[in-house]
Amino acid sequence: MTRFIGIISGKGGVGKTTTSINLGAALTYFGKNTVVIDANLTTPNIGIHLGVPIVPINLNHVLQGKNTMNEAMYEHPCGTKIIPASISLYDLKKTNPDNLKKHIRSLDNKSDIVLVDCAAGLGREALMALDAVDELLIVTNPELPAITDALKTIKLAEEMKKDIIGVILTKTKENNLDVSINNVQAILEKPVISSIPDSKAVREALTLKDAVVFTHPKSEPAVNYKKLASNLIGKNYEEEMPRGFFSKLFSKKGQ
Repeated sequence: MTRFIGIISGKGGVGKTTTSINLGAALTYFGKNTVVIDANLTTPNIGIHLGVPIVPINLNHVLQGKNTMNEAMYEHPCGTKIIPASISLYDLKKTNPDNLKKHIRSLDNKSDIVLVDCAAGLGREALMALDAVDELLIVTNPELPAITDALKTIKLAEEMKKDIIGVILTKTKENNLDVSINNVQAILEKPVISSIPDSKAVREALTLKDAVVFTHPKSEPAVNYKKLASNLIGKNYEEEMPRGFFSKLFSKKGQ
């Protein structure tokens, strides 16, 4: 049975897409058939992060009834599958997210894990993505505005009866300016299950249009993403991931 996990935040810019990409890559490393979907239709970034901002078929085309999810799926050489959304304003205006759940759930029993990179905030797009998943990972920074927005997201998710796995703290720093992990857990009433430091490695990976898990496999962010992935699937993390890279344009699935 496929696990449908939403990766969501109360606000933008906290590292949600970076987490989706790297967690997907790490899960694939551990042998899981993983699909990462960019459900942030208004401001999609997965394709941009990976150097493929424009692809022939994308999620918007699926939601417009032109194509299937399988046709909009692109595969990285390591096996991670990506379904990007369109960066075109024209496509956005023609796309209705109301049937997002139907298309996401069409992947049931076709992969082990589907990660849904949800839209930031609590608007219509975010609600449609939330409705499509069973479990949630909350991404936030250790700063009060981001934590406050994360709390709103958690309360809404609880109203929707979603299983919240835990909180991922990103862009953490080694100083006394961050809200402490203990205080984050006290405010959100959820466990912090991973902490991803603010790192040059993450910024370099973005410049390289790749996942830090591959560009800097021994860096602290990469190791922590791999530990997070191993914990999600109940597997021990014992070795480093070999170096690799996302190609400039993914090979089309099935070709």
